[in-house]
Formats: sequence, C-alpha cells, structure tokens
Amino acid sequence: MLDGMRRLSQGLVGRVIMTLLFLLLIGSFAIWGIGDMFRGFTSDKLAEVGGQTITAQQFQDALQTMLVRVQSQMHSSITNEQARALGFDSQVLRELISDAALDERARALGLAVSDEAIVSAVRSDPNLQDASGQFDRARFDQALRQSGLSERGFFAEQNKSYLRQQIGLSLTDGLTAPKKLVDFLARVQSENRAIDYFVLPPSAAGDIAAPTDDALKGFFEDRKDEYRAPEYRAVDILFVNAAALAKPEDVTDEDAKADYDKLRDTRFTTPEKRKLQQIVFPDQQSADDAEAKIKAGASFDDIVKARNLKPADVDLGETTKTGAYDPAIGEAAFALPEGGVSGVVKGQFGPAIVHVVAITPGAVKSFDEVKAQLKGEIAADRVADQVQSLHDKVEDARVSGKSLAEAAKSLGLEIRSIPAVDSQGKDPSDKTIDLPDAKELVSSVFASDVGVDDAPLPTKDRGWLWFDILKIVPAHERAFDEVKDKVAAEWRADESAKALAAKAADMVKQVEGGATLTSLAQAAGQEVQTASDIRRGGKEGLAPNLVSALFNGPADGAGSAAIPAGRVIFKVMADATPTTNFDDPTVKSLAAQLGEGLQTSLVDQYINALETELGVRVNQSVLQAAEGS
Repeated sequence: MLDGMRRLSQGLVGRVIMTLLFLLLIGSFAIWGIGDMFRGFTSDKLAEVGGQTITAQQFQDALQTMLVRVQSQMHSSITNEQARALGFDSQVLRELISDAALDERARALGLAVSDEAIVSAVRSDPNLQDASGQFDRARFDQALRQSGLSERGFFAEQNKSYLRQQIGLSLTDGLTAPKKLVDFLARVQSENRAIDYFVLPPSAAGDIAAPTDDALKGFFEDRKDEYRAPEYRAVDILFVNAAALAKPEDVTDEDAKADYDKLRDTRFTTPEKRKLQQIVFPDQQSADDAEAKIKAGASFDDIVKARNLKPADVDLGETTKTGAYDPAIGEAAFALPEGGVSGVVKGQFGPAIVHVVAITPGAVKSFDEVKAQLKGEIAADRVADQVQSLHDKVEDARVSGKSLAEAAKSLGLEIRSIPAVDSQGKDPSDKTIDLPDAKELVSSVFASDVGVDDAPLPTKDRGWLWFDILKIVPAHERAFDEVKDKVAAEWRADESAKALAAKAADMVKQVEGGATLTSLAQAAGQEVQTASDIRRGGKEGLAPNLVSALFNGPADGAGSAAIPAGRVIFKVMADATPTTNFDDPTVKSLAAQLGEGLQTSLVDQYINALETELGVRVNQSVLQAAEGS
C-alpha cells in the first residue's frame, strides 16, 4: 500500500487524488483529535465504535495477516518495532475501525443479505475457481486455512464484507469525474512545447578560488548530517547455489540441443516488430474518401496534414503482431510491406487507415549462440538435489548449536566475511560490495540483530544464503578531518554551480531583452539544438528538471535549468494544446482514474462522519499489549 501511494503520487493526476485524500485524513484528525483517538478506557476491549467491539485478538490476527503478506513480498522478516515504525499497526487499526463503523450502520439500517447470495458470490469469486471457471473446493479450503476461520466464520465475514460494499456502492453508484475536470487535466497532460537551447558546460563558470579552512569548516558545519557515518554491520555469509556445484562440461551437445528445440520459439525467437501510424476517422464516409485520395496518389502524410493532425496524434509506436492493441489493426499492418498504407480497417475505435513506417525483422538465436547457457542450466538442474541436501545439513548443524562459521567448516564450505556493510550495500569507502542477491540480503541483515538465528534466504538462482551478524557499529558523526577532502570537492562543485547559475541567469535576461540564442551560444563556443513535442510527463533525452522549468514559464518564455552536463539555456519556440478527444483510450483511462479517486474520497468522508457520529474509543493499554510493546 505504501509503495502504491508513492507510485500514485508521482503523476500529476495521482497528486490531485492524493491531495484530496490527505486533506480528508487531516480533516478526520481535526474531527477526532489525535489525543481522543488513543485516550481509552479500562476494558478488555481494544476499541469500540458505536455498538461494535474490536477485540485485541481481531487486531492481532489482522496485523499478522498483513505482516505475512508484506514479508512474503519482501522475502525478509519484520519485527514488531519495524511494523510500528512503518505504520502497519495504525493502518490495521484504522481499517478495523472503518469496517466496524460500516457494520454498525448496516445493523442500524437493518440491512441483510441472503445466505444464497453470499454462497453465490463466493462460488463466483475468480480466486476460488479452477482453470475452467468452476468453483474449486480445494482452493476454498486453502482460503479457510489461510484466514484461520471456520467455514461458518468465513461466511459470516463475507456477509459483513458484502454489506459494507453495498453501502459504498450506494454512495458512489453513477459518480464520475466532472467532464470539465477531465478536460482540464487531459489538456494539461497533452500540452506540448518546442524549445531551442544550448548547454553551458561547467568550465564556463570560470576559475574558483581555493577555499580557506574556515570556509570549508563552515560548509561542513552547515551540512554536518550529510557527512555522518551510517550504521555498519560486520557479517559472515554462506552462499550455496546450483552454479557452484554444477558441471556444464558433463552435459552433452545432444542434451542441450533437445532443450533448444523445445525452447527455440518461446525463448530464443524475437518476433518481428513494426513502427505504425494510424488515422481514426469519425465516420465511414470520411475514411472512404481518404482511401480514395491515397489510391489517387496522395500520401499518408498528406491525409494527416489535411486533417490537421500532429505526428503524436497518429503514432502507434512499435509493436509485434500479437502485441497490437487492436487485433484488426495488427492483421492489416502486418500484411503490408514497409511504407505500405492499408485500406479502411474496422478498428475498435472506428474506421481507420494504417501506415507501416518501418519494419524490424524478427530473429532467432542459433543453437551455438545459446549452447553454453543451456548446458549451464541443465547442469544446475541436475544438482538441485545436492543443493537441497547441503541446505538440510547446514540447518542440522545450526540446530545442534554450531555457529554459521562452524557449520560451514564442518561441511567443507567457505564462509565469506564482510567487515562492514551499510544499509545500501556499501563499504566504508562508499564502494558497493558485490553480494549475492544484494538487495534481499542487505535488507534482511538490517532487519535482524546480533545473535539472531535467521532463516536462510532462497536466492534467485535456486540457492540458499545464510548470514550471521557479528557486530554493529552505530551511525555517528564524523570529524571534519575525516572528510576534509570530500568537503573540499563538494565545496568547489557548489561554488562552481552557483557561478554557472549566475552566468545562466544573465544570459536568460539577455534573451528576454532581445538577444538571440544563436549569438549567445556562439559566444560560449556552443551550438543551438532543438527539441520538440515535449510534454509535462517528460521526453527521452531531456533532464526532468529541464522539462519542469520550460513548463513553469510562459508559452514564449526563456529560462535555464541545471543538468549533469552543466546548465541549459532555452527559449520556448512553440506551444500547443490539442482539443480533448473524450473517446481517446488515454483520456478514458484518465477519467476512470479520477472517478475512482473521487469515489474513494466520498466513501472516506462518509466513514469519517460516521465514526464521529457513532463515537470511537480506543483502549491504549490493550492496544500496546496487543502490539507487543
């Protein structure tokens, strides 16, 4: 959920929705008061919402279910302290309170659903059906085991869940995003600009005078936290995988060729791709007229210009035949030669004409190209049992009381000792340490502690990874002398950037005063470049902060932006905002996303008001006990 919220907040539409949701959250705190939320009463109950009770066991079960799910995704364990730090406990309690409020409203309204309807809903759940779409009792039994509920308890929970959904649907049924909002955001997203620009290199900043010790110390003091030494951990690791035991040289060419023949079409064949353009017409007559013009000698580009379309309006990008969004378009396009133009095709969004811009032929890797790879895989398959046997022997040795190093030595395996690694997988010299499955390993190491016997980690190459934390060196401040060279380099870079920014600002003023980019670029020994069809979402080859800068100013403005190669001086040469086509798939997706956000917002407002009306009380002491704190 946290990752989902971060992804949502990255886009413009996402930021609009997230702003709405956070305003609602802040509003709910204003209604409840954070203190009232956790000032409880003396009782065995963890919380009360109106006449509904939330028990400590319910809270613990829900929290455990969330932790199991998260740990499965992260492939590492999470302690109670980490769960609290990540806010999982608050999230679980929030969801239980919301559910209880809806359950109480359903009870007060006398809402009910028949057993037949619940059974029908369960039998129709795709998660409980087999490949043929039929209800699968085995999957249902597995769901019961995972939930820890009896069959009766499961259906009772389903009943409550169904009624909650019905309350939500009664609020949001038919609620869609206002057309003006969709239009506004679609236009913002589709606005495109063209710029002329040149790059001012760092050398244009000129010479930077050598710093005094006082200047460096002042720079260091202002950024002292940036120079802190992170927490380091000394750790022993033991890595056992199939590749280490496998003997590819023992695999014959015949065995490898047999695998190649089975996998050639699925693994070693790259399908043909085609770069396509498409014009979608509002009606059949317009499409037929365009086809007639093409047959009479007009080009596809002539039709594009005649219909006042831009390249972006007709670009379908590169696709395979099976990857085409519309099967009819794919069939037509892949029946044409390079440069060919189709007749009228009955597409999903109306009559269309397709143009094949370019063809990238398909390719098949030969057996000789992949023989070594296949032999390695076959050899690894053959030693899978040996890997599992070693896993069991290491675990048996650890259970008997041996340390990881002792267990490895008794089995003739080699331990690798890492004197110091930080949470980013780097050593004290800031170099990345080459580690197997580094992300998962480092995450697990920093989620554990000295003396803890952690379970081995399964690796991506069908192996096992053990670790033993030997020592923890806490994060601490570094003395100035320890980082003086680094401080000096960063001071110089900072001063150079300031000088370059000042020079760029002066050039921008000159452009605004009538000077041409060409004259300024020539004076700086640079060449003017052009970039077009730039949208707010970015453009390949342009730094994100440059894109932001050119949209932050007027449609004919000038400006500058820092990039890794120096500083860009630009002038906006063109600005266009296409009329919104509400039938366009992208616009439909935008409208759906906005509608879902508004529906979520409305339900959240309703639940907040409902909780205020019913009253929410949380027993702080029972909550802390349930959290294990």
